[in-house]
Amino acid sequence: MTKPRVTLYDTTLRDGTQGTGISFSMLDKIRVAEKLDEFGVHYIEGGFPGSNPKDAEFFNEAKKRKWKNAKISAFGATRRGKMKVEDDPQVRILLEAETPAVTIVGKTWPLQVTEVLGVSLEENLAMIADTVAYLKKHGREVLYDAEHFFDSYQDDPKYSLATVKAAHDAGADLIVLCDTNGGTLPDFVAQATRDVIAALGEGTVGIHTHNDSGLGVANALASVAAGAVQVQGTINGYGERVGNCDLITVAANLQLKLQTPVVPDLTRLRELSLFVDELANVPHNIRAPYVGTAAFTHKGGQHVHAVQKLASSYEHVDPVLVGNERNITISDMSGQSNVIVKAEKLGFQFSKGAPEVAKILSQVKLLESEGYEFEAAEGSFELLVRRQLGLSRPLFELEEYHCSYRRSGDEGRWNKCEATVKLRVKGTAEYTVAEGDGPVNALDAALRKALRAFYPTIDSVQLDDYKVRIINGQQGTAARTRVLIDSTDGETSWGTVGVSDNIIEASWLALVDSFEFKLGREARL
Repeated sequence: MTKPRVTLYDTTLRDGTQGTGISFSMLDKIRVAEKLDEFGVHYIEGGFPGSNPKDAEFFNEAKKRKWKNAKISAFGATRRGKMKVEDDPQVRILLEAETPAVTIVGKTWPLQVTEVLGVSLEENLAMIADTVAYLKKHGREVLYDAEHFFDSYQDDPKYSLATVKAAHDAGADLIVLCDTNGGTLPDFVAQATRDVIAALGEGTVGIHTHNDSGLGVANALASVAAGAVQVQGTINGYGERVGNCDLITVAANLQLKLQTPVVPDLTRLRELSLFVDELANVPHNIRAPYVGTAAFTHKGGQHVHAVQKLASSYEHVDPVLVGNERNITISDMSGQSNVIVKAEKLGFQFSKGAPEVAKILSQVKLLESEGYEFEAAEGSFELLVRRQLGLSRPLFELEEYHCSYRRSGDEGRWNKCEATVKLRVKGTAEYTVAEGDGPVNALDAALRKALRAFYPTIDSVQLDDYKVRIINGQQGTAARTRVLIDSTDGETSWGTVGVSDNIIEASWLALVDSFEFKLGREARL
């Protein structure tokens, strides 16, 4: 595949997690990275491998995976002042991550060099050059992030250019200009980009913008128009303060508006956006450009009349191009194409209008009206399809389950959570009791105990993450609850979902789906 003129560099797993309320488990990070790779993103930044155990685990796991489209990048900084680069422990950790690409950040602004780093301007240039050269010597592709570039360029353009030239001359594969404070306007971003390209040459510059002025995407596009060949950003604009440049919006604008192909299949854009939101446990922005639920929604009146005759009268692009769909609230249009695409991934071939598709779609819409979401619950969706087609049998017949919680009255010196499960498996009655750290853990233990003799491989299923979301919070304690469970068998990972007025029941539904998904697949192999 020919390298595109503009590459996408995703920093959701590092910059994005600096945003308030954004957090991923290690398994989440792997699942996000796999989704980005599948989508066609060119670089995925996993974080700084030495900053915390979770990031270290991610890079260890990433080494074991085969990446189809993306290069995994470790993130770090230039060597410390007055220290040899080979003696700097954080530089050594970057190499130990064994990623094909490494991104390092360095100081551009003289104010920060002298006041924050506490080194001379000359030493800062040496720190940049030494680190780039050392990483290149060890065979890494090196991207250099010029921190606070635009603020610095307004104050001292000569020194700002000297810093990026130091990185370039030392062998950096790309110089990335960073609008770290997010306060620059597009015209200045474009002019500064042109100036750097004039100094370093074509194909040498990327752009990394923040959204503090609401211009993260606009600034990235201005830089691309001026000659930048890479855009760094995050999915859904996650990031510190008000966020980063939204890579979802950038990808659509580049491909659809600027005729600059960046990914093979843009129709999976909405799916990617929803998937990352679900794993981050963040409510999706319904007004997000291109991918939001409201992006192509039309109410009654003249707009609906016009759109039914000529969609482009009130739609700037065809929603199908980004995996979205038109929604006319007084006459909902079906989402058959989405069901067909997802069903094809499961090995089913349906034509549009087939009765099976209508049956599946009807059930999806019914469950979604009750609060279900299937974007990050592919296990539950596959089970839904198979159940509607009569191709899935339950593992057991449930008669009843019960959870209890007991706590001592004397300052809570002990507490116990116990679950009992009564069911019938392959005609055999099973009644089991188990304790756990909480009701879900106890139910999990009791259910495994009941099924183990019939399905020995059930112990290969590990529950890696558990997320709870209140769907209609305005009802207070009577609100419905959605539970998403991430599971793995050590080789593959999947998500399942349950919804109920009762958090225990919602958890039970997601838990049962997790086991049925795994054991059902085993039975078909």
